[in-house]
Amino acid sequence: MNGTPHIQAEPGDFAELVLMPGDPLRAQALAKQHLQEAREVNSVRNMLGYTGTWRGRPVSIMASGMGMPSISIYAHELFTHFGVQRIVRVGTCGGLLPEMRLGDLVLATSASTDSAMNRQRFHGWDLAAAADFTMLRQVWESARRAGIDVRAGEVFSTDYFYHPDQAFVEKVQAMGILALDMESAALFSLARFHGCRAMTLLSVSDVIPNGEHASTDARQNAFGNVIEVVLTALLESSDE
Repeated sequence: MNGTPHIQAEPGDFAELVLMPGDPLRAQALAKQHLQEAREVNSVRNMLGYTGTWRGRPVSIMASGMGMPSISIYAHELFTHFGVQRIVRVGTCGGLLPEMRLGDLVLATSASTDSAMNRQRFHGWDLAAAADFTMLRQVWESARRAGIDVRAGEVFSTDYFYHPDQAFVEKVQAMGILALDMESAALFSLARFHGCRAMTLLSVSDVIPNGEHASTDARQNAFGNVIEVVLTALLESSDE
């Protein structure tokens, strides 16, 4: 078997750069919208993955599923078995600032967490799970040149979608956290552990302070042309 238990692809099926949304249907939509000659390279458990080209450069897009255990499986296998060097999580988040609006963009500079995964990986110590600075800077500068507003700051990756601590939101807001997601802290530590690079760009799908929620279609079709900005930054920069 050339693949892994969760990815049926052959050696060389993935580009060194992978965009990774959580939703398989978002991966499919992004591949159709942004890649030329996209072909399906994984469908195990319907965790869809595609490889094609963007302006002649190879790019892959693959779903991660929800939560740190799920993204850890796929990121680990991509880093260790398929030669992937860079992963960009392009996901949704719950915004924590009252002035946020649906569709606002957040670049995660680092990710705190209530998960034990990073402590177990890092000998029981607290890991500062941070995005790759070069990738982060490239995307930030590309967005600014394109006139796209992006907030940059810390996010919180939680194991809970429905958190049992009723004061949880207030606690993370008090620490200046911009948004909640469920994957970034594990992705950042995995990339570091394997000598690879990762970053996260999030679209606000829920504004937690005022209770706004995006529709299912809006979540699935988040980002749109922002993906072009990401690919321009990461595939056409001299600092690649």
